[in-house]
Amino acid sequence: MPSLLITGAKLADGTTTDLFIADGVLADPGSAPAGVERIDADGLIAIPGLVDPHTHLRQPGREDAETVDTGTAAAARGGFTCVHAMANLTPVTDTAEAAEFVQSLGERDGHCEVRVVGAVTKGLDGEELSELGLMANSRANVRVFSDDGRCVADSLVMRRALTYVKSFDGVIAQHSQDPRLAGPTACCHESEWSGKLGLPGWPSQAESIIVARDVQLAELTDSRIHVCHVSTAESVEVIRWAKKRGIKVTAEATPHHLLLDTPLVAGYDTTFKVNPPLRTSEHLEAIREALADGTIDMVGTDHAPHARQDKDHPFDVALPGMIGLEQALAVVMEVMVNTGRMDWPTLVERMSFAPARLGHTPTQGRPLAIGEPANVTLVDPSARATVDAEQSRSRARNNPYHGRELPDPVMATIWAGKVTYRR
Repeated sequence: MPSLLITGAKLADGTTTDLFIADGVLADPGSAPAGVERIDADGLIAIPGLVDPHTHLRQPGREDAETVDTGTAAAARGGFTCVHAMANLTPVTDTAEAAEFVQSLGERDGHCEVRVVGAVTKGLDGEELSELGLMANSRANVRVFSDDGRCVADSLVMRRALTYVKSFDGVIAQHSQDPRLAGPTACCHESEWSGKLGLPGWPSQAESIIVARDVQLAELTDSRIHVCHVSTAESVEVIRWAKKRGIKVTAEATPHHLLLDTPLVAGYDTTFKVNPPLRTSEHLEAIREALADGTIDMVGTDHAPHARQDKDHPFDVALPGMIGLEQALAVVMEVMVNTGRMDWPTLVERMSFAPARLGHTPTQGRPLAIGEPANVTLVDPSARATVDAEQSRSRARNNPYHGRELPDPVMATIWAGKVTYRR
């Protein structure tokens, strides 16, 4: 494995250092041999590789939308050295065999580490638990389980899942959507906007009611619950209450729920159809505050690529979802760092350390210190560019940031000592 010396990099805490990478780990810069390849990092910030707790890679089943190769290439472009691959595939990742197959795809084609997320229930049908223990004991070593895209709506099923995963310190990651309050056609935040546009409403309480139930079930079972893609102020208050009680709850916010709001759907552009939907400004403000103060623990992209034909429909019929890996860091910088809401050490906590802890990913989310795995992202904090969806490394083009000027920070991504992206 080639060696690499990064000189003059600023760390998140503001100190300047050299980083020497040899045999996939960070070594003493003083031991770097003459003639070693160098990257001049003057003016750049070196941070631990980013970890995404929530990525849809679509393979197997929808390779026309994304593959492990293209999805992880987009992740590397965005500064990620690890992604968690969600279970809503074809076949669903609900058996040890399926989990090991996704693991093997990641090992063969991945431009970053691919951690497998298992389904909570068989076929994502919300009724019978999937092979939780077998997936945990498989070569994929699954520790996060989610029916994301669907809510585990049955309270008894959720209680059983939480009880089961406690034995191996697993976590249930819930898509919080009460199916009676926000059914399969719901696609617009319930407000004056849904009425004006004639779109089926998705009330914020349909999320917070499930969050409230689940944190109490986590307390009952003394188990771990993770709230995916928090989008409402009411959910934030429930999570804040649960944490004060000492309940084992973590939560994520997506970049799009930090930056994009309901009025963007006024043109019926299906790029902006996502589940949960884009919310109004008061909800965005609550999410930003919660991410800053730690009520929301981490950023999860919910990268959801779709083939063009699945978005080329009327708004209420098109599939929900948007891609987000390549601009995730850019959005967090724009909304949180450049506004003074968050400093760089906190960004590293939210986008590397916390998601690595969630999935028990031992080689990720580690400090940039001698002896640690060489997972490094080099960031130019001043670089900006206009997003062009056609330039994406993802196979999909449903990019909600197309045409928007944002930071363009990632100069290089290094995973396990290998340069997986370099500008």
